[in-house]
Amino acid sequence: MSGKRISIVEDTPGVTRDRIYAEANWRGMDFTVIDTGGIEPESEDIIISQMREQADMAISMADVIVFVTDFKAGITSADSEIAMMLRKSKKPIVLICNKADNYGKTSDDIYEFYNLGLGDPYPVSAKNALGIGDALDAIYELLPKNDNEQDESDVIKVAFIGKPNVGKSSLVNKILGENRVIVSNIAGTTRDAIDSEFENSHGKYILIDTAGIRRKSKVTENLERYSVMRTQLAIERADVCVFMIDANEGVTDQDAKIAGEAHEAGKGVIIAVNKWDEYEKDNNTTEKYKKEIYDKLSYLSYAPVIFISAKTGQRVEKLYEMINMVASQNALRVSTAVLNQVLNEAIAIVQPPTDKGKRLKIFYMTQASTKPPTFVVFVNDKKLFHFSYERYLVNQLRKEFGLIGTPIRMMVREKVDKE
Repeated sequence: MSGKRISIVEDTPGVTRDRIYAEANWRGMDFTVIDTGGIEPESEDIIISQMREQADMAISMADVIVFVTDFKAGITSADSEIAMMLRKSKKPIVLICNKADNYGKTSDDIYEFYNLGLGDPYPVSAKNALGIGDALDAIYELLPKNDNEQDESDVIKVAFIGKPNVGKSSLVNKILGENRVIVSNIAGTTRDAIDSEFENSHGKYILIDTAGIRRKSKVTENLERYSVMRTQLAIERADVCVFMIDANEGVTDQDAKIAGEAHEAGKGVIIAVNKWDEYEKDNNTTEKYKKEIYDKLSYLSYAPVIFISAKTGQRVEKLYEMINMVASQNALRVSTAVLNQVLNEAIAIVQPPTDKGKRLKIFYMTQASTKPPTFVVFVNDKKLFHFSYERYLVNQLRKEFGLIGTPIRMMVREKVDKE
């Protein structure tokens, strides 16, 4: 469905990411496919608990459920148990019978699957890509058609991310002025990503409280794996990520991995140091603390830092202005004419590098997209466009346009020099 092989673990700079979901597109509609993993019980006495643990989370998240069975094996007792659970969910279901490689010879075997009470079964061979188009058509018809995108254009989606127990739920509750999210000092209370609509004098927001991401070695239970996945999905659909750090603990290796998720996804990022009311301070504490953060999270040097207390509400009011500013910077678009004026000035100050007598020529720059701001630079030879010069141009763009709180992407294209 995704059109590519998705590995369990993918090495990406700054973050190791579990890939149990993938983006897909069918008939012009984008959607996310989530692989829930097998729910075959280890022994008969824990079948229901294992099903509930793994399937309930996936069922609650989904707009459409794709129930995959084994065509060769026929209906098993586990299939019947799952089908019963899915019927109770009241969610749209597409029943797929996988491994139907020789469907033409054994087509009558499909009728057995009508006994599951889930409508028409779709014979598919995932291995040989047979029948997948029909299954995708069925999924497409059941997916919700989003007609409210324009209405939501002025709503900023804010994901609160960080390790377990840094105060994400407490901060959401303080903003909402009510105990909308369960708060406790037991790490890992929030299993799901919970959305709360909120409006004040600063604007309209959707606040997404997420489960904390633990170290991979500690992610042992299946339910926690879904929480990690849900946090990653929350980051994907957010405009701004408020990355929360415990003031008493400082920046840990785990913080660096979580912040890397938001950075890699190209989201606006605000670093919120929580529990600041508990931290011992002197005249130079905030600047010293900021320096320590940027030393450990060098790739987030563009992200503004705010010192808050979710418990007392200290500086929470200032957080709204920062969210609005970062969201607008992440969506900033610059005209090509203005961009090239800045580019020409940058080239005049620092000449492009040379290698073996050949000089890099930069013809022009244009902005390809926003969220994050992505620029395309046309040059005579991509190999000459060194990373250090790219960093210089990015810094010049920040100096000219601000672009606070947002990563900047730069792509290089070769263009024939007509001279």
